[in-house]
Amino acid sequence: MGIAGNLEIRSVRKHYTVDGNRLQILSGVTFDVGPGHFLSIVGPSGCGKSTLLRLIVGLDNDYEGDILLNGERIEGPSRARGIVFQDHRLLPWLTLEQNIGLSLENTGWNAQAKKEAVRGQTELVGLSGFENAYPHQLSGGMAQRAAIARALVCKPDILLLDEPLGALDAITRIRLQEELLRIWRVEETTMILVTHDVDEAIFLSNEIVVMSSHPGRISKRFIVDLSSPRDRAGNEFIELKRLILAELHLYRQKTQSETENWMNMASLI
Repeated sequence: MGIAGNLEIRSVRKHYTVDGNRLQILSGVTFDVGPGHFLSIVGPSGCGKSTLLRLIVGLDNDYEGDILLNGERIEGPSRARGIVFQDHRLLPWLTLEQNIGLSLENTGWNAQAKKEAVRGQTELVGLSGFENAYPHQLSGGMAQRAAIARALVCKPDILLLDEPLGALDAITRIRLQEELLRIWRVEETTMILVTHDVDEAIFLSNEIVVMSSHPGRISKRFIVDLSSPRDRAGNEFIELKRLILAELHLYRQKTQSETENWMNMASLI
């Protein structure tokens, strides 16, 4: 048995059959995520990022290679692996407290233990006082925080985040990035984030994996060794962003007159 939260991905290959044709989605994907680390995966649409998360969470077992959590091969869904999607997926007929508590069904915990766990996670994500609110009464950012609380309430070994902030406006997204970073530091849970936002990946991560497509594979890995709190306008931050964009083939050398236009474009990625 490995250390809790230790993920190993070994030569993972995944394909679908479409109209009798074999479509290779992932090819030879290999990397590790150490316990308590925050790793982000960036890459173009269709490179298999979300497919890889489905394999890690155990929603799909039809693949070649091995995915190991704590030294054991993942064979199906488990409370040891939480996931948050772009859509919060809160049930509209349940209160915030009830939505978070759904993850504790069939755990064998007693009512008091469940109540304390839900209260603790509600406080962690800054939603105390909204326990009896329904999803339609919450802002987009609050609903996503509730989704994160629901995923963490079982104390999973690893939390998977599939573009969880992608549908939010820019200001709310930056605020939620700071909240997610705070939650990660408190919980010390291994986290894997799929995102198209390079700034977001640099701001949050210890390490960034860049994927290329057709088929999906690891193009390059970047260790993020920047001081905290991270300065989005700092030279080191901008230089790392340039290197990642170059790996994504979204950057070329610019003349001085083009620099401002390029920075405006890059901020949207």
